[in-house]
Formats: sequence, C-alpha cells, structure tokens
Amino acid sequence: MSGAERETLTWDLFGTASRELAEQVADSGYRPDIILSVARGGLFVAGALGYALSVKNLHVMNVEFYTGVGERLPLPVMLPPVPNVVDLSGAKVLVADDVADTGATLKLVRDFCGEHVADVRCAVVYEKPQSEVRCEYVWRHTPLWINFPWSTLPPVVQAEVLDA
Repeated sequence: MSGAERETLTWDLFGTASRELAEQVADSGYRPDIILSVARGGLFVAGALGYALSVKNLHVMNVEFYTGVGERLPLPVMLPPVPNVVDLSGAKVLVADDVADTGATLKLVRDFCGEHVADVRCAVVYEKPQSEVRCEYVWRHTPLWINFPWSTLPPVVQAEVLDA
C-alpha cells in the first residue's frame, strides 16, 4: 500500500479530532458515567474524551483482533483483566476506540455491556463502510487503512517471544 492509499492522522490532527468528537457527544446531550476504552488504540481516545467531557471514571477492555496491516484473528478475543459487569451496572457507558473497521471488536464490547448498563454508545475517530457497528459518534468516515500517530513508527523495544 502506498501513502496515497492511506489516511494519516498526526498528533496535532488527533487533538482536533478528539475535541470535535467530544463536542458531538456533548451536543447530543449524552452524559456518560463511564468511558470504556478499547485497548490499545482506544486508550488515547478515551483519555482525551475523559478530559473534554469531565468524566473521571475510565475503564479499559483489552481486545486483540489485528496482528498486522490487514491481518487479524478469525474473531476478536477479550484479554484479561476483563471489567467486572458489577462496575458497569446501571451506568451510561461510552465505548471509545480509534477505529470501527469490521466493527467486530466494538460489537464484542457493546454486547459485553449488554443488559448490564443503562445505555451504551460508541465513539470512534474513524468508521469504515464495512463496519457492522454504526457508531453514534464518528469524527471521520474512510475506506482507507489509517496511519495512527501511536502505531506508525516501529516499537523501540521488540516484544520477547517466550518458548512454549
């Protein structure tokens, strides 16, 4: 894939995107009790939304799906620690992630919240046309692969592979 076939989000543009996303949530009248971040990309979005919406109660859900550019597991998998549904009980939850690509990850998280919460809505920086989840709050729609500022450069430390 060449650079022309990708959407590039810079740190500066992320500042604009997260603020405009927060304004969408605020303008809709939705006042979340909890922001549930989908790690890892959603951590940045959740933090920015938490500050902009004055929500201090942030939770993290670790979900693994992508293993590389265009490479993913057959289904998204929740990794421990999984949030306790008692902590979410009766709350208005805003699920925050960087992108709704296939939507499978967001569907897993939204379904996990299910009947335990008063209301669950999703906020993403980008939503792709093939997403099976239509998010309530979206900064931009794109069919392109996205270069995020937090994942474009290679890690400074390589992950260790342990023997089985």
